[in-house]
This record gives sequence, structure tokens and C-alpha cells, in this order.
Amino acid sequence: MIGQSYADGVQLLERERELELLRAAVRRVADGGQGAGFALTGDSGAGKSALVDSVCDAADGLRVLRGHCDPLHTPRPLGPFRDLGVPELDSIGQKDVLLSEVCEQVYAAVRAEPTVLVVEDLHWVDAASVDVLRFLARRVESMPVLLLMTYRDVEIAPRHPARSLLGDVAALDGLASLPLRPLSLDGVTSVVGGTGLDPERVLSVTGGNPFFVTEVAKEPDLPMPSSVRDAVLARTAHVTPADFEVLQLVAVAPDRLDDRVLPKLGVDLPTLRRLDETSLLGRTANGIVFRHELARQAIESTIPPGGGIRLHARVLDALEQVEPREPAVLTHHAVAARDATRAAAYAREAAADAIRAGAHGEAAAFFEIALEHLDSATAKERAELLLALSFQQYMTSRLREAIDNVRATFPLWQMVGDEAGLAEAHAMVAVYEYYNARRRQAEDHLDRASAIAAAAGSRLTFGHARASRAYLAYMRSDATLTLGCLDQVHDVTEQEPEQFLVLRGQVIDDAHALASGDDAARGRLFDHMEVARSHGYDELASTVFSNLANLDVEHARYRQAERVLEESLPFTVERDIPICRHWQTGVRSRLQFVKGHWNAALEDAATVLDADGMPLATLWPHLVSALIPLRRGDEVPESAVEDAWTLAEQLDEPLRRLAVLAALAELAWMADREEPRLADAVALVPVLGAAPGAGWAAGNLAVWLRRLGFELDASAHVAEPFQLLLDGRCAEAASWWHLAGDPFAEAMAWTDSPLTEDRVRGVTLLDKLGAVGTADRLRVVLRQEGLATVPQRPRLSTRANPGGLTNRQLDVARLVARGLSNNEIAGRLYISPKTADHHVSAILAKLGLPNRRAVVVQASDLGLD
Repeated sequence: MIGQSYADGVQLLERERELELLRAAVRRVADGGQGAGFALTGDSGAGKSALVDSVCDAADGLRVLRGHCDPLHTPRPLGPFRDLGVPELDSIGQKDVLLSEVCEQVYAAVRAEPTVLVVEDLHWVDAASVDVLRFLARRVESMPVLLLMTYRDVEIAPRHPARSLLGDVAALDGLASLPLRPLSLDGVTSVVGGTGLDPERVLSVTGGNPFFVTEVAKEPDLPMPSSVRDAVLARTAHVTPADFEVLQLVAVAPDRLDDRVLPKLGVDLPTLRRLDETSLLGRTANGIVFRHELARQAIESTIPPGGGIRLHARVLDALEQVEPREPAVLTHHAVAARDATRAAAYAREAAADAIRAGAHGEAAAFFEIALEHLDSATAKERAELLLALSFQQYMTSRLREAIDNVRATFPLWQMVGDEAGLAEAHAMVAVYEYYNARRRQAEDHLDRASAIAAAAGSRLTFGHARASRAYLAYMRSDATLTLGCLDQVHDVTEQEPEQFLVLRGQVIDDAHALASGDDAARGRLFDHMEVARSHGYDELASTVFSNLANLDVEHARYRQAERVLEESLPFTVERDIPICRHWQTGVRSRLQFVKGHWNAALEDAATVLDADGMPLATLWPHLVSALIPLRRGDEVPESAVEDAWTLAEQLDEPLRRLAVLAALAELAWMADREEPRLADAVALVPVLGAAPGAGWAAGNLAVWLRRLGFELDASAHVAEPFQLLLDGRCAEAASWWHLAGDPFAEAMAWTDSPLTEDRVRGVTLLDKLGAVGTADRLRVVLRQEGLATVPQRPRLSTRANPGGLTNRQLDVARLVARGLSNNEIAGRLYISPKTADHHVSAILAKLGLPNRRAVVVQASDLGLD
């Protein structure tokens, strides 16, 4: 029989290039150089684990940490990091530790000494582990660590949790993907040489899969197996029925068969010795596993119908006798054993663990398992579980499912006569409906919630319903309703001062005040955000961030908005709040758009539009996706503005309606055509502009209407820079926009001037920005007016291109603008000095600048200050 060492050698055949790359990375880490990360991908049996084994064996003097993702129905949150055996990480999964703290703990632990960190089987990874791995991957160059990850690409669908991590591997410096190909005919020939087997036939049967080829070569005298299963089972021909049942017990515990349960299952040392002779089993630090997943699947396939239930029940009974328990593992076995009572109970425990770990996706999955197994639950228990599930789905941007699950509770609350529960359900679904861009339905649910709660005497539920109604009114710029609802919230908290409701009312009150022009409210909102964070109200804290960033961009406080988003977006990642990350990325898309960083804006817009998040967040990404190509002179996506218009109609909010009307006006101006939807826009400007905080959006629409030749009331409620333009003070308006950091608005202000030299200056600025399409439109006008000295259209090779920077390059460019060296930039961004130098070179080339000092000098003009 061919030994295991030979089998490992076979799986390393034709892997010389990959092995040398990894060993070179090990040497760099050992010598104190920069770290690196690799994602090894290939089919099951391609030799990923053998390659990792070889690298780890050669890592002399380096610490090796190895974790595996759980092949469970729903994996344990942070499973790969809970089994590393590092004392500093013992608290993971054992107590309430925020995901941001977990990231810092793992980062500190792995960078403490030169380390090879292996995380295998990403196709089974949980969302929380993905966030930790992304945290490490983005810092891998700054620590003495070789990060190795393995996965089967065919098992990672587009919406798989690991997709974002693999996107980082493809995009970030210091990371690379290594696909492992099947063996060639030469490789198969070298394996089966001397066995009498026909290499071509073996290649045809096995597809060149190294594991399958090895299994065939181990038993050359047997008939050629038609599958891996046949090859594996041939190894068990002489195993007794009792021992074979032990193999089946190991097979139904895909994560591992815990060492502590072996005596409870009657597995003794002689049995383990006999099974070791099959070469099928190996072990982890805490239990027995199959050496290869294909072998486990082959043995599992032999379990007769009904037999799996008994085997899982035996494992479950044994696991219940050891501490500490793993609710996720217990849930897996309880479900497979068809034990509904225990499955529901353990799934709830596992969901609670997942929530503590910040793994909202896994929490939702466990709640779904609990619901599926609530055979004898009361209607109230089912309704409560549905609400708990809906909140986790909301947090992970699964709005439609969240809405459906809350709606499913309505008849259940009515069945048990629980009016307070029914009111709470209406209040919850209202929030989800609003983020789903269904304002009318949201308002109806909130009005029902308020009425039901008031009749039932449920003050706090009434207070929360009115707080949500106040928020919707604030978003609709309805000051009277906003303040009226907040008065009702205040009345409730006077009698029942629930801290969360008190804070929520203050947040909405000050957001409304800031929108209405009370600049002091901005500081109060930051105070509220800190209070929310200190009490673990992560969603409320992120809501404060979202509103601050949105209002800062709306009111042209671009530098402040940038600082807010620099803090708020990492917060949404650390606390695993995808729905808030979705919204804030949309806000950043708009910010990059107005600052002239158009590639970065389009990058963010695509992220928002491609995600299955809340429709509410997509209005500005739709507009950005249309207006940037329009201004560049490229083809405009036909549906982008229409989709934004549909959203604005659904939401019926002044700020959104005005923004879309302004986009339609710009499109009409560029095409020199009429737009029927602008017929009533002139009358809307003073009406909508009078709403709290709407003067900026109204002003933007007003100046575009003026460019189209519409006459507007000069006394319309518009913000200062737009009023300057309407008053004909174009140079002052251009200066205002220059100081604010909106290069396109600055250029257009110059082109609105009656003075020829100002208009030429505006066209030149548009060309420099990359708005060649807009500049071409103005060139036509200037020539029609008889101007002989119209600026020529710049050649592509001579254009400066501040809009061409990606988000990552913008991060580096801002630090260059502050005078930081490459080493300092590397330290700030957790990259190597070499990578920082690479980014700086690319930035200078895109900006058309000779050196980094020029970036410092022109930082304000480039929107980098």
C-alpha cells in the first residue's frame, strides 16, 4: 500500500511554482520583511492542504497557527479563530466582545511574532470571520505574517460571505490568488508509473484530480474505480462493521469528532489504532477528522436511510455531556437527528452567540432554524422569534424578507390578543418599509402602531412609533409634524424615561435642527453618537453618523463630511451593520462626485447599486452614474435617472425630488431639448425651497433652470452660492465654490458670467476636471456667439485627471498632501513603503504632476485638503 507521505507528494506534483512563491514569502517573513497573503483555490482533492502542509513544515523558526472553517449547516461565528490555540484569543466567542475588539485582538496576537496563519475552507466561512480576515488582509504588509487561505471557488456563489474578502485579494497589494490546476498527463504518468495502469485512462477517469489519482494508484490491482467514492471505499474492504460504524460517526461530525466524547461513544484506543491503518483519518488539536473531505463524503454516503438520524443523536447525546458547549455544533446535530425541541433551543442559543460576535447573518440563519423546529410553540413564541429574525435580516439588508416575516406576525398577535405585540410589529415593519423606499406604507404602519399602542396603554411602544414618525417627517422636511411627534415622545419619556427612547428623540430633534440651519446641533449630534456607542446602541450611533454625513454633503460642508465618513464607514464594518454601510457608501459616492473625484464616485455608486441593500440608498448613486458620463462626454446609462425619478416619486421628499429635477435639467441643457417634467419646476422652487434644509437642493435646481432660460423669482429660498449666481454675482459664486471644494460648480459659475474671459476660464477649468462633454457644449455656444478664441479641446494625453483616482489612491493622496513620507503613509495605511511608493507614482501620473510637493501645493485645488 502506498503510504500517506507518498500521497502528499503526489498532491505536490506540478506545484513547484506555487511552492516556491510561498516558501519565498516564508523567508521574507522570517527575515523580518513584509508580510503577504495568498488564497489557494482549487477543487476538492486539488492538493491545497498538501501545499499548505509543505509550507508549514518548511517554516522553521516561525509560529504556525492553523484554523478551519466549520462545514456545518450554519457555522460557528469566528470558528477559525476560536481554535487557533492562542491564549490571547481565548475570550473570542466566550463573552460579549465587539467585532472591532476581536479584530484588534487577532491582529495583536498574530503580529506578536513571525507567523504563518492558515485559514482553510473559506467556502464554509462565517461572515464575522470574513470581517476579521479582511481586517488582517488590509494590514498584512505591515506585520510579519504569511496569511494562507484555501477555498473551493465553485462553492462560493456571488452572494457568499467570502466574496468581499476575495475581492480584496484581487485588488490589494500584498495579496494574490493561486489557482491549483489538475495534473497533466505527464503528472499522472509519474504517479502511476510501475503500477501497470494506463496513464491516459487514469487521466480520463480522474480528470487529473491529485487525490483521485492517488487513490487509484494505491490499489492498482483492483478494477479501475469510476469515482473517488469507489476508490475510498476500497480502502475499507477489511474494516469490521463495528469499526466501520465509528468511521460513520466521524463522518457525521464534519467539523471534528471531539476527543472528549470518544469514551462516551465507546471508541477505545485499539479501535483508533485499527482505523489509523486505513490512512483515512487524521486529527486536529481537539479531535478526529478525515484527512480529506472527499473521503468523509464517501464514508457518509454509505450511511443507510434513517441511519444518519441515529448517528447524529448519539453524537448529540455525547456532546451534551461536555463543557463548554458549542451551540452551533449542537444545533447541527440536533437538526440532523430530527430532534425539533433540541434544535430550536440550541439554535436560539447559537443566534445569541452570533449576535454577541456581531455576526448578524449567522444569527438570522440560526433564528430560521429555530423557527423551522418550533413544533409545539405558542403563537406568541413564534411571533417573537419572527420579530427577532426580521431585525437580523434588516441589519444585513435583507429588507424584503424582514418585511415578510414581520407581516407574518400580525395574525399571530391577533390570535393571542396581544395588542402591544401587534403595535410593536407595525412599528418595526414601518422602518423596514421606509428603507425599502415605500414611504406611504411606512407611514400607515406607524399610524396603526400609534393607535394600537395608545389603546393598549403601551406607552413605550407608542413612544417609539411616534419617534419613527418624527424621523420620517424630518426626512420629508415637515417641521410641524416632526416637532409635534417629538413632543409626544417627550411626554412618554417624562413618565417612562427609557434611555434608548430618550436618546433617539434627541437625535431626531438635533438632526432636524441641523437641517434647519442650527449649526450648534452638529456638536450635539456628536455627543449623542458617543453616548449611543458607550451603551452599545450601535445602530443608533450609526444612524447619527449617516445623518451627519448626509447633511454635511447636502449643505456643502465637504471637508466635515469627509472626516465623518472616515470614521463612520469603518464603524459599520466593525459593528457588522451592512444596511448603514450601504447608505453611507452612497453618501460618499455623492461626496466624491461633488469634489471631482469621479472614478472614486463611480466605484462607490457601483458598490451600492450592485448590492442587494436598501433602495433608499440608491438615489444619489443612480444620479452619479448618469451625471459623470454626461459631463465626461460618454454614453449615459438610460435607466439611471429614470430609476432615480421613480424613487423620488415614491418617497415624495423635497430634497430627493429637487435633486432629480436638477439632474433632468442638466440633461436637458446638455442635449438642448425640452424636458416635460420641468414644466412645473419653476413654481416648485420657492415652495420646496422653503422646507427646512432644502435651500441647497432648490438653489441647484434654480441655477440649472436659469441656464435653460426659465425666469425665476429672485427671492426664492436658496442657499448663498446659488443666490449669488441668481443675482449675477458669478465671480463671487465661483470663489465660494472654490473654497468649499466643488470644482464643477466653480467652473460652471464662471461660465454663467456675461464676461467672455470668465466664460473661457470656466471652460478651461471644466477641461482640467475632465468634464469635456460639458465643456464641448459650452464651446458650441461660444462659437455660435461669434467668439474667435474658444479654448481647443485638450488631447487625452495632456489632460490632468484628478477625477481618475480610486478610493485607495485618494487615501494615499490625502496623506501626501499633508506632507507625509512613504514610510509614514505605510504606517498609517498598514501597507509596505514599497506599496506606498507605487501608489504615489500612480497618483502623480494620473494628476499630471511632477512631484509630491506639487500635490501639497495644489491640495486645495485637487480636493485633497
